Amino acid sequence: MKKIDFHIHTIPSVRDADFVFSIDTLISYVKERNLDAIAITNHDLFDLDQFTKITEQIDIPVFPGIEINMQSGHLLIIDNSNRLDDFQEKADKVRSIIKTVEDHVTFEKLTEIYGDLGEYLVIPHYQKRPSISGDELNLLLPFISAAEVDSPKKFVRMWNDTNQPTPVLFSDMRIKENLTKFSSRSTYIDCGELAVKKIKACLMDKTKVFLSPHDGNKLFETLPNSQMISTGLNVILGGRSTGKTVTLNNIADQMYDPLHIEQFELVQKEEELDKRLFEEAVTRDKSHVEQNHLLPFKEVVDRVLSIDLTENEKEVSDYIESLMKSASESALRDAFSNTTIFDETNFTVSTDDTLKALIRSTQQLIVNVEYGKIIEKYIDRSDLRKLACELIEERWRQEDEIRKKTEVNSLIDEIKRALDLKSAVAPISPVDLYRITLDKIRIEKFTEIVNLLKYEKDIHDEKVQDFRVVAKRGPFKGAQELHDKLARQASFTPAYRVYDNPYQFLQELKCISALPNTEIYKFFAKIDYKILNNDGAEISGGERSEFRLLQKIKRATVHDILLIDEPESGFDNIFLKTNVNQIIKDLSKTVPVVIVTHNSTIGASVGADYLLHTSKEYLDGKTIYKIYSGYPTDTLLTSHDGSTIENYSSTINALEAGVDAYKARNEFYENIKN
Repeated sequence: MKKIDFHIHTIPSVRDADFVFSIDTLISYVKERNLDAIAITNHDLFDLDQFTKITEQIDIPVFPGIEINMQSGHLLIIDNSNRLDDFQEKADKVRSIIKTVEDHVTFEKLTEIYGDLGEYLVIPHYQKRPSISGDELNLLLPFISAAEVDSPKKFVRMWNDTNQPTPVLFSDMRIKENLTKFSSRSTYIDCGELAVKKIKACLMDKTKVFLSPHDGNKLFETLPNSQMISTGLNVILGGRSTGKTVTLNNIADQMYDPLHIEQFELVQKEEELDKRLFEEAVTRDKSHVEQNHLLPFKEVVDRVLSIDLTENEKEVSDYIESLMKSASESALRDAFSNTTIFDETNFTVSTDDTLKALIRSTQQLIVNVEYGKIIEKYIDRSDLRKLACELIEERWRQEDEIRKKTEVNSLIDEIKRALDLKSAVAPISPVDLYRITLDKIRIEKFTEIVNLLKYEKDIHDEKVQDFRVVAKRGPFKGAQELHDKLARQASFTPAYRVYDNPYQFLQELKCISALPNTEIYKFFAKIDYKILNNDGAEISGGERSEFRLLQKIKRATVHDILLIDEPESGFDNIFLKTNVNQIIKDLSKTVPVVIVTHNSTIGASVGADYLLHTSKEYLDGKTIYKIYSGYPTDTLLTSHDGSTIENYSSTINALEAGVDAYKARNEFYENIKN
């Protein structure tokens, strides 16, 4: 197995904060991380002089590379070291294009510069920002050797998906002076000769690419000393002050997006403070449920916000009055009033929202990667592109027509004003009867929708272990409830008087200066959100901390790793065993989890995939902290330097206060039982 890191920066560019490169730092990084090969991949540039100096002082293969800013994301291109002048020349062409952060290289320009991309290692940012996507990704797919991700979680997920390319995990480090913490992100490949063609063949075979040298994707490196942890569930054990929390913090530093639940973070301290924190969290969750449920209604409200029925009635009244007056003054008509344009009506100008939505939907079908295989089973992407082009052309045609109508309307208005000044006959007031009729229909539909929205209904019911999260929808029952909803100083009394008339209620809400128009949609129906315990009652003070812990653990699915420091602090063993253990075990199937504990209910019952035991030891009169690790079934746990400790004794000492205490406790329970 060869350990590689093919994403290293040594020169700052327009995309980097300034830093000073250090060859000593690079040497230390390569040595400490036991790397077998690296690639230098600076943003949109390659420096042959620096690269040559690096290869002279690094005793492993160093490949020339470049990280190019494409239209949608970043792309690594890596070459052999036998044509450096040619690689420099091509990199200079890239640099001549990209001079600011906004500049990018198109796929066509990329192939013009590099020719056959199949001669290089081509590795796009994939599940890593900024990622290559859409048409650009489709054009690159035939040449891609592997795809870069930013976490072991994403690596394992992609590796297991046969429809995804081979994942790779690299450091993406800036090698600078005084850098002491090195990234643990690297990839192992089952490759003999380290040459571009050989590496490419290896990368394109998932069975030859792993996170660890001996355990496949069961383990991955997470600390600078190459310490491994499981991609599943890890438990860190050890005595007090042996470095358990320090180890957890170091793991957090190495990850892009960790969820770190620190010791005592969720334990109830002060009743009022705990209640306030809980209510703030509930308010956030309630807002999310409320927004999801009412978002379609927001579009309805936005459509009717600008409708003014009073103004519409006035327009119709003015039109009828002017029409009658014009008829009575027919004898007074002159050369100016007899012109056709004198009574001409303006063109109706409106945009087609349906066409806009169609274009967005078609574009989404084209660029979607996650469901690309399913889409392509039924629709050819080239046909989708043609459809998108035709829809866009139709949009352009409509926009051109709107522009022409607007200009004509402006001319007509100007001419009519001039004719009106010279004629003794008053012109007929303009009116858009079609729009006014549609406005009336929209208000009727709006009223119907609001009345339906006020019916009481359960809109959310979620089980979280022994708790239930429920949300119900119904009408507001008084101006005070509307006031409480806004939580700012404002009077809702006039508005609530017309609550049963949705349109009038809307007009009153628009008059409340403290209420933004973007929030009005939330004031037509009330959302009640409650957290219930197993008995169906609202949770108590002690249960609040339990629920907050479970909710926070659940949110780990959107993070790259979950780190928990002694969750037993403040929670009873029954809750830990029946709630925490199960949710953690389930979660560890999709996200790496690391738990620090000295509680047997978690440590011995959770079913860990990997153990880490921290130890404070003394060497030459100095205190050192070591980590011993291994699988739960291993007889011995091994440290980085090869020393070992017995798994059984170290685990039972950490969880049970030693063998004697464990035996005495068992004897005590047997005596009670008998």
